[in-house]
Amino acid sequence: MNQSTMEHPKVVTQKEWIAARKELLAKEKSLTRQRDALAEERRSLPWVKVDKKYEFETASGKKTLAELFGGKSQLAIYHFMLGPDWEQGCPGCSLLGDHLDGMGIHLAQRDVRLLIVSRAPLDRIEAFKKRMGWKFPWVSSYGSDFNFDYGVSVAKEDMGKDLIYNYKPTKFPSDERPGMSVFYMNANGEVFHTYSMYGRGLEDLMGIYVILDRVPKGRDEGGLPTPMAWLRHHDRYPEGNIVEVKAAKT
Repeated sequence: MNQSTMEHPKVVTQKEWIAARKELLAKEKSLTRQRDALAEERRSLPWVKVDKKYEFETASGKKTLAELFGGKSQLAIYHFMLGPDWEQGCPGCSLLGDHLDGMGIHLAQRDVRLLIVSRAPLDRIEAFKKRMGWKFPWVSSYGSDFNFDYGVSVAKEDMGKDLIYNYKPTKFPSDERPGMSVFYMNANGEVFHTYSMYGRGLEDLMGIYVILDRVPKGRDEGGLPTPMAWLRHHDRYPEGNIVEVKAAKT
């Protein structure tokens, strides 16, 4: 594979490198402490009781929001961009889906159910899910106000208008945007909305950026028309860019 040229920092001795690395480590630890403090503040946000009745199509029939918790008290819902008439899911959401697919079993050990929701009909969701090879539970909010009420969907006639996304006016480039919403259910079966995040806040869910931000070329998106223009569904990358580890012959 061809490697593009890049400007690199000066080359130093191992001793000089360790000194520079320790200086950066102090800043990284400070950021970690700030992140921990912000996480605590995030968990202290007030809650909003969900009184509106929502209904979802699932592989086991129609379910209410409360029934989606699956016996857990906490529910994290990723709003996946797959509209009612879309042929396939958003590539960016699909990248995030690749990260989320193995999380559910681990989150369940911490009293959390992870769920994916889209407005596409269930049969279209199931077809795309099969193509991608994902296992996570994915339900349809088709015909429901759910995605509209939680700020990720708009009517097609409202596309291009200034509407609220990520808590500020912005133009929707399509009828769907990404997001994650978190809910809690108490012992009385009451459901509360505790948190939602959108836009770049979702980057925290994608470990690929943790690695890209630490390699010399970084995200390497400066010359692209949009930051994620390089992205494809995982079954649509050119074969020449795919590195496969093959078992050694014995």
